[in-house]
Amino acid sequence: MSDDEFMMEDAADDEEYDFDYDDDEEEEDMDGSGDAENQYYKAKALKEDDAEGALIAFRQIVKDQSEKGEWGFKALKQMTKMNYLHLHKPEKAFETYKELLGYTKTHVTRNYAEKSINNILDYVGGEGKHAALAPQVPLDTLEQFYEATRIACEEAKNERLSTKSNLKLAKLWLDRKEYDRLAPILRSLHATCAPSSGSSSSDDQSKGSLLLELYAIEIQMYSDLKENRKLKEIYNAAMQVKNAIPHPRVMGAIKECGGKMWMMEKAWTKASTDLFESFRQYDESGSTQRIQVLKYLVLTYMLMGSEINPFDSQETKPYKNDPQIIAMTSLVTAYQRRDVKEAEKILKANRATITGDPFINFFVDDLLKSLRTQYIIDIIKPYTRMELESLAKTLNIPRGDVESLVVSLILDGKIKGKIDQVNGLLILDRFNAASKNRYNALNEMSSQLEYLTGKIESEKLSREGARGGWSSGMTAF
Repeated sequence: MSDDEFMMEDAADDEEYDFDYDDDEEEEDMDGSGDAENQYYKAKALKEDDAEGALIAFRQIVKDQSEKGEWGFKALKQMTKMNYLHLHKPEKAFETYKELLGYTKTHVTRNYAEKSINNILDYVGGEGKHAALAPQVPLDTLEQFYEATRIACEEAKNERLSTKSNLKLAKLWLDRKEYDRLAPILRSLHATCAPSSGSSSSDDQSKGSLLLELYAIEIQMYSDLKENRKLKEIYNAAMQVKNAIPHPRVMGAIKECGGKMWMMEKAWTKASTDLFESFRQYDESGSTQRIQVLKYLVLTYMLMGSEINPFDSQETKPYKNDPQIIAMTSLVTAYQRRDVKEAEKILKANRATITGDPFINFFVDDLLKSLRTQYIIDIIKPYTRMELESLAKTLNIPRGDVESLVVSLILDGKIKGKIDQVNGLLILDRFNAASKNRYNALNEMSSQLEYLTGKIESEKLSREGARGGWSSGMTAF
């Protein structure tokens, strides 16, 4: 970002809130604010050519004010920004930031103070519009800024800003995978969501929305840590929060992790439902994560053996030719044609956009297995027998792997036949298989009936013979 752009954004920040402080010229002259305003804009004009001179001028504004006020606050804000972003002196920036926090109790409006503090915390954490200018600082330095904010919020009894800054810090630790630092922040935020007497957190809309944001952070953490039990527990809890209006990005994160969880459990239908909803929510919020989730959705459709083209829907069609997606589009085409060689070629040629993602890479073997089994089912349809070696050459895999695939298809009932291991053949029970099974069943039933009939007649003759012998004996007596 150029210095000109930096100056323009500063001006935009000031202009946004000028209406809060418009006074009559006579009053400005009486309290000296007119002079402070002139000094402020003169100091800003020095920023580009004489940064140190600008800092001295801003400091003079703070010194000249007999009471803390608007222009002192703005001067300290500029000093903090210059020290941190331009001069890369985070220690000096922290000093002016602490001084600025002293103005937030009564000397500037609460909304203006919150907006300014949020902007500062954004660039301190390497986020927002000034992220490219932010220096790399130790994590302890980041914690100093947030701890000072927390103390100032407690003194000013500003619970809303305290919650927002804690939430911002939680997201920062999540992005940096600092889970040990994240845990106590989450506990503190959950305490904020504790239900009041006679109601639950999900009944309170503001608490319900905050609770979903916390669940979104936790579910991403447990997904990264691969703690599936905790992930599922948080996912189920998030689905129970009804009375909330969360940001689409929050629901996008929850549904994304839920979809990935279902994929790990091979519950493809549930996975496709959650991933589609995640894509829709990310798309609504304008998040770039929608592209990655769309890749997961396409992968799920292929793994579940669906003949539906995921790019036929109104929501996904605009992304069909996206540079990050076009490789997945080609993969879907190869899958639907059962072109195993083309699919393998696409996977090898697009490692950056497909297999470069560890999660997608985890399912590549399953995807190729699904594609190969579908290919085997299609190619054997006209035959009564086929050489396993021929299948192996066509699929470009060892004969043992082909045999394993065929065995799994036979056991799953997807093909009817048997393997002749001696001659290396797949012998298919292709013609009249259903009739043969029916006749075999009838023959077996007939044999059982014949056996039972013979047994009944034999027992009957035995009983009659015994009765006849007893009658003869009585007559002789």
